[in-house]
Amino acid sequence: MQRKPSVVIKVFKFLWTLINNTRKLILNLLVFGLLAMLIVSLSEQEQQVVIPDNAALIINISGNLVEQKQYQAPIDKITQDDKPSETLVSEVVDAINHAAEDDNIPLLIISADMMLGASIDKLNTIGQSINQFKAMGKKVYAYGSWFSQSSYYLASFADEIIMNPMGAIGLEGFSRYRMYYKDALDKLKVNAHVFKVGTYKSAIEPYIRNNMSDAAKEANQAWLDQLWQQYLTHIRQQRQLTDEQLPFAEEALLTALSNANGDNAKMALQLNWVDSLASKYDIEIRLIDELGKDGDSYPAIGFKSYLKQLQDINPMQQLEQANIGIIVANGQILNGKQPAGTIGGDSTAELIKQVRNDENLKALVLRVNSPGGSAFASEVIRQQLLALQETGKPVVVSMGSMAASGGYWISADADYIIAHPSTITGSIGIFGLLATFEDSLGHIGIQTDGVGTTPLAGFSVTRAFPQSAKQLVQMSIENGYQQFITLVADARNMSTEQVDKIGQGRVWTGQDALKFGLIDELGDLQLAIDKAAELANIKKPRTRLVEKELSAKEKFLNDIFETSIPYIGSLTAPPTNLSKFINNMEQQVEFITKFNDPNGAYVLCQECQLQP
Repeated sequence: MQRKPSVVIKVFKFLWTLINNTRKLILNLLVFGLLAMLIVSLSEQEQQVVIPDNAALIINISGNLVEQKQYQAPIDKITQDDKPSETLVSEVVDAINHAAEDDNIPLLIISADMMLGASIDKLNTIGQSINQFKAMGKKVYAYGSWFSQSSYYLASFADEIIMNPMGAIGLEGFSRYRMYYKDALDKLKVNAHVFKVGTYKSAIEPYIRNNMSDAAKEANQAWLDQLWQQYLTHIRQQRQLTDEQLPFAEEALLTALSNANGDNAKMALQLNWVDSLASKYDIEIRLIDELGKDGDSYPAIGFKSYLKQLQDINPMQQLEQANIGIIVANGQILNGKQPAGTIGGDSTAELIKQVRNDENLKALVLRVNSPGGSAFASEVIRQQLLALQETGKPVVVSMGSMAASGGYWISADADYIIAHPSTITGSIGIFGLLATFEDSLGHIGIQTDGVGTTPLAGFSVTRAFPQSAKQLVQMSIENGYQQFITLVADARNMSTEQVDKIGQGRVWTGQDALKFGLIDELGDLQLAIDKAAELANIKKPRTRLVEKELSAKEKFLNDIFETSIPYIGSLTAPPTNLSKFINNMEQQVEFITKFNDPNGAYVLCQECQLQP
């Protein structure tokens, strides 16, 4: 009689099949990637992309506008379709600046359809380049099937905004909504132990409340209103609109839409939000009349393709000529070494050390775009900045969309701080968070017991948090807050009482931060570069981005997978609304699990993320 395979053998066969198929998939990806690279390389050698004569430069921004792309493992570039793409602000600016001097580029077209989110400061940076382009006597058009709040802000810099007759403009306003988990934690019998200093330090509220506190609502409403007014003021000035033409109150908006018989595009035209309505075909015919014909359409080139055609100077010569280093501190601050898109205490300190040891670099501009994070990691970075300053090299901080909490901690001692009026900064406060699961485990019949030499010995999240330990942590958090306000007071020539008054975890805009003395001037990255040159007595400033270079292995894998994507496609289906919700939940869980401060102390502003 033949024996049937055992369950163990079946499981083993299943695992082996899974491993073997995975191995084959990876090998196939590598082979396809190598073939694709070879094909692309050969085709590029045979047929170089040429800029057409009298061409339009298309600013077709895809995904989110960022100052530093998040590091993504090579395989994730293919398998993670639900992750929004990213476009570097610097690439867009470089393309526009070069095109302004290029006689072959008489026209700029802002294409808004693929753009997702961007902060006001990033849009303004691109906008200033657009203004310089227009100052050369060249035209700028903006076209979109639908304008998001961000893309419409950028489009407002154009000479003319054209929208599809079936399109709309989504002026929704700014908001800050969060999910609160207290009831869920209670039902799961999870005990959240919270330690904080600061009336407005509301980062931990979701774990101890079911709604936003009155103090948090007051603070958040204040800076949201300021940013919204900055947004509306800009649009009114750029489009020369009256208050009546830019309604944002619900009743006024309903009246305007009613006057247009419910037609969003017609309403936008009546209110002068756009200059005309036209289909893509109509636009194409018009541009052929203006620019001539190139093949079946008008002559045009995307900004990324245009950048590839620019003749750069010799890289080694550029390194020798650079006299100001720029370090981008972007993302959450975590302990240790972290990839791009996250600020690692050790990895960022290492970059600062490179500037300190480079004789050619005479100053540093630290571009901060961070809600903060680990207090320990923030202090590691600050200490390295102080060591740099001791060599006589000035440090100028340029604040992006946010430089709050830990982001301000690493900025405070700079020789000069520049922020955009819309920068979210301050949030001078500190907290600690620890969850224990003794009640959850007890509910399903699991207990933890034993002995130790002290009540603190052998502490585990499976045991109740001793009262004495709570007191120790709270005292440590309070000491951390005193350290925070003291370092700010010393750096900004203020008293600790003055800092405490504007601290307490309260968030401020750059506009208010200037008034309170937290920053020195309002401006952009270029102003920060000019200031660094002034402080270092540099007559001709030349900048170099100081960043961690990819290893040869990482470059090889990136080249393979980036080249493979157009040829082998994606292995995942497009994200649905449900998958986006689940992804958001995963990000929140991942956010908490990344907390790695050795002292459990965090200087973090979770309120700093705008919606939409």
